[in-house]
Amino acid sequence: MSALRTIKSFVLRTGRITEGQKKAYEELYKKYGIELDNCPKPLDLSLIFPNYQKINLEIGFGNGESLVQMAKNFPEEAFLGVEVYPAGVGHLLIKIEEEGLKNLKIIKADGLYILQEFIAKESIDRGQVYFSDPWPKKRHHKRRLINQDFCNLFWEKLKPNGELHLATDWENYAENMLLIFKDDPKWQNLGNNDGFADKPSFRPLTKFEERGIKKGHQIWDLRYLKKRGY
Repeated sequence: MSALRTIKSFVLRTGRITEGQKKAYEELYKKYGIELDNCPKPLDLSLIFPNYQKINLEIGFGNGESLVQMAKNFPEEAFLGVEVYPAGVGHLLIKIEEEGLKNLKIIKADGLYILQEFIAKESIDRGQVYFSDPWPKKRHHKRRLINQDFCNLFWEKLKPNGELHLATDWENYAENMLLIFKDDPKWQNLGNNDGFADKPSFRPLTKFEERGIKKGHQIWDLRYLKKRGY
């Protein structure tokens, strides 16, 4: 596999973070977050999430609303969310505390870095990337998170028959994702004849998604199973 790219799929801006989110980060991250300082590489997820049937990894959870809903709906499964933006991390920490969730942990960091450095091979049951920045201008397409190297890397981290689930509301990005997987024998497409999957019941409808649907936007889900023997 080629080396980890240096072009970031995100741009850190001085975004608005509320006092409540700041306080949550200061007080709750040590309870629900994973501090990377002095952490072993890779993480031992079986110690972080003992006695759970499955471990799901979401990269770029935004404000975390859908992730916390999934953790509530599937208490027998573990969820690890990675997000680089402090406001989103703070918001999710508040929700975890409110719901008293034991099966959801957070890492505040670049998701690609975490995937490369801290996630062991064949340790994840399902990977989730929902509505990552589509970088719509052609000259910015190189910043898109979902590319061939990313998919190869995630394939290594999934358990045999593990799933990678992607979703976007940007048609060009969806078509580009489809092309990435099209001729790759390591993956089994779980979608329909056109390659896209129906929205699975386990993925909650986000507020962002609801607003888009009301405006007539289409949503594309892509689901791929890791094949054995490669």
